[in-house]
Amino acid sequence: MRVSFRLVLAVFALCALLSSPSQALDLPSGVTVGPSVEGITEYRLDNGLRVLLFPDASKPTVTVNITYLVGSRHENYGETGMAHLLEHLLFKGTPTHTDIPGEMKKRGVGFNASTWLDRTNYFGSFTADDETLRWMLELEADRMVNSFVARKDLDSEMTVVRNEMESGENNPARVLIDRVAATAHLWHNYGNSTIGARADIENLPIERLQAFYREHYRPDNATLLVAGRIEPARALTEIVATFGKLVKPEAPIQATYTREPTQDGEREVTVRRVGETAYVALAYHGPAAGHADYAPLDVMLSALSDTPGGRLHKALVENKLATFVAGFGFALAEPGYMMFLAEVPKESAVDDLRPKLIELIEARTDAPFTEVEIDDSKRRLLKDVELTMNDANRLATSLSEAIAQGDWRMFFLQRDRIDAVSVADVNRVAAYYLKPSNRTFGQFIPTQVTDRTEISEAPSVASLVDGYAGRAAMTAGEVFEPSPANIDARTEITALVNGTKLVLLPKKTRGNTVLLSMEFRFGSEAQVMGKSQAAEFAAAMLSRGSQKYSREEIARRLDELKAQLTVSGDAQQLSIDANTTREHLPELIALIDELLKHSTFPESEFEQLRTQSITAVESSRTEPTAIAILEMSRYGNHWPKGHPKYSQSFDEQLQSLRAVTLAEARQFSADFHAAGNGEITLVGDFDVPAIKADLAARFAEWTSATPFVRIADPHRDVVAVNRRFETPDKANAMIFMALSLPMDDSDPDYAAMLAGNYVFGGGALKSRLADRVRQKDGLSYSVASQFFADPIDESGGQVLYAIAAPENITRVEAAFRDELALLLKEGVSAAELKDAIDGLLKARERSRGEDPSLLGSLGYNAYLGRKMAFSAELDAKLAALTPDAVNAALRKHLNPANYSVFSAGDFAAAEAKQAAAKADK
Repeated sequence: MRVSFRLVLAVFALCALLSSPSQALDLPSGVTVGPSVEGITEYRLDNGLRVLLFPDASKPTVTVNITYLVGSRHENYGETGMAHLLEHLLFKGTPTHTDIPGEMKKRGVGFNASTWLDRTNYFGSFTADDETLRWMLELEADRMVNSFVARKDLDSEMTVVRNEMESGENNPARVLIDRVAATAHLWHNYGNSTIGARADIENLPIERLQAFYREHYRPDNATLLVAGRIEPARALTEIVATFGKLVKPEAPIQATYTREPTQDGEREVTVRRVGETAYVALAYHGPAAGHADYAPLDVMLSALSDTPGGRLHKALVENKLATFVAGFGFALAEPGYMMFLAEVPKESAVDDLRPKLIELIEARTDAPFTEVEIDDSKRRLLKDVELTMNDANRLATSLSEAIAQGDWRMFFLQRDRIDAVSVADVNRVAAYYLKPSNRTFGQFIPTQVTDRTEISEAPSVASLVDGYAGRAAMTAGEVFEPSPANIDARTEITALVNGTKLVLLPKKTRGNTVLLSMEFRFGSEAQVMGKSQAAEFAAAMLSRGSQKYSREEIARRLDELKAQLTVSGDAQQLSIDANTTREHLPELIALIDELLKHSTFPESEFEQLRTQSITAVESSRTEPTAIAILEMSRYGNHWPKGHPKYSQSFDEQLQSLRAVTLAEARQFSADFHAAGNGEITLVGDFDVPAIKADLAARFAEWTSATPFVRIADPHRDVVAVNRRFETPDKANAMIFMALSLPMDDSDPDYAAMLAGNYVFGGGALKSRLADRVRQKDGLSYSVASQFFADPIDESGGQVLYAIAAPENITRVEAAFRDELALLLKEGVSAAELKDAIDGLLKARERSRGEDPSLLGSLGYNAYLGRKMAFSAELDAKLAALTPDAVNAALRKHLNPANYSVFSAGDFAAAEAKQAAAKADK
């Protein structure tokens, strides 16, 4: 439920099934129609609720999102974190809906919520179904005014929220961002983290939280969006039936009026904590999203901070002064701020980086932005816009930011403003906002001459969008039925002459998008021994320069093609994942062909990659989650050092990174990278005959000289252990409880184990573990269990995990063991199993309806020699399960004595604190 510290830059241009929905609908009583832009139509209920309908029949899902105009900006003294606390408590139920997570789970609804500076939103996505839509609307209307917001729920959730706060405190970059934002703001709540102050969270009177709820959760302070495969008339009728009966309070919503005074000199803050990596951050005040200067500032941020084309990357990362740089702004309702963040290599000093970073950001007079830089930045931003336009369901959550800015049409208006930005605009705003007196990362210095930045108010959003019509709506895709039978019927599987499989599923998609995956396998155990590090670098280097393109030119080319591309690999596999549009697919394949066959392995890029990799390992050495995961993977790992399946310690990783050479990476690519054993999978809008011919021409003769020989990795028994690892000065701890089993996914008990685990720990908010550890004991923000089984080797198992305060890890482990014992003793009930099966089947259906998930499934199935019929068979097995079958399988395979425990945290400090507390008593 945390919100990311990133600006939502995407702007949506979306389409409807009808060119004029308002004319097509017979409006129910009490509803007025508002503006319609690019397929989205607004309606207004008499009680003030705004309703946005966006029909899109091309996806078999529906998303319901409700946005309330209340965030941390609206909190008063002593109430920080209240909006976020309330977000948590609205999952605790109403008199009508007493178990919201459980009801969501059994309906297969993917749900979450988030709190940010200007808004709070709740959303759920599900397979299109009138009954589920009606239930979701009833739920949201009910909890808008009838949520318990009870003392007992606040008490149980308090530790969960505190645990969430502590998890953020473990991240040094996150901590620095919070401190810089707080230092930049003297009065405005934008300087406060949405998580709130610990003292406020721990001492908040329930009466104040209840009053805050009644003040802000009301129909005239909310916008409801329903997107996906819907019938607008029916959906609007259901909305009126559920939300229309809610009464608008007589007291009006109070507007906020605090404004941050003009900054009058540099400010600085220093954070000192245990860790391995240094960071530098700079913040500058900026305008609200509605201000005319926001779009050119957005373009400027991209020109400065893009990787690899931005000025900061070129000057700092390529010259080894920084490991990475980032720049981001916040599109807010009121004047806010922008920030730059840089990671310092371990062997470097902050003092070396700081002056250069400031010079690059603020010295615009001597080095103004060029036409090429601004064109590249706009192309990147507008590409992201268009890629986002292709998925109506993403609208349901992302549009919340525009609503918070004042009106949902700000998405489209911001796109248009970016498109119109000029070089002169960018250089003007850079000179005006990026100056020392507006900077937070300094100390106060007296000066005789002032040069201050006045942040002017933006015009009213209503005036900006008045009469705005937008652009032509995008053509929608086809109605695609994501059943296993239909997927198999629509999928063509052939092979190139060298054995590479082609898996092709053509279908009409929104925006003519197409997804591409390539998996190439090679080498035997003996051939790849001792070459794992060279293999990882060889794969990563493929996209960092070729005979035809530099790394920057590759990035620019991808922007031109409206494409995204990632390349990764290990000792026996090379993976390429990409997406683009039908129009640009041949050019994207040509680019991939160039990178795979003609990479130049630039030495400067190799050293950048090495430095980044070393820094990442160094950062992990003190992180509880990274340590616990590593130690769990290393325990029982029988493979010899140098084997591709060997798990390295942190020291061994660093040694390997420092020892690997560019020549080794080049040689590995030359020896192994090629087709022959693997799959090329496409899902989306493409010309099948043309693409088949193109792929055959490029890859049929490109065959690896080292045939793939799979390394078997069956189950091996290990002795259960319980190991703890100290991570000083870390407020949050991590625990894993793991069991290894000799099982593959063809085992007769596999379906029963999946269902049993789903009941036990398969839901983020609703499962036996979540009910106990989070809801009842309030020990953890994130707790769950996973069950897995390999499709080839008899190698499976279960992992229980949770984050918690170090002093609570022992209690979490005890709760794990209590609930496991209770599961085996009492078993799964018929009601639990029914809800679990319903939720699992709906979640699996929803997954098949999402193209990225479908792409991965089709490619992996081709490798295994399976079709989607295997998925249908598993669905049938799940549907046929009985409580007796599930309980028999659980009791057969789960032995509490065989679980190993791995935990990491600042246990010494926690024990000292507890000892001191006892001594005081």
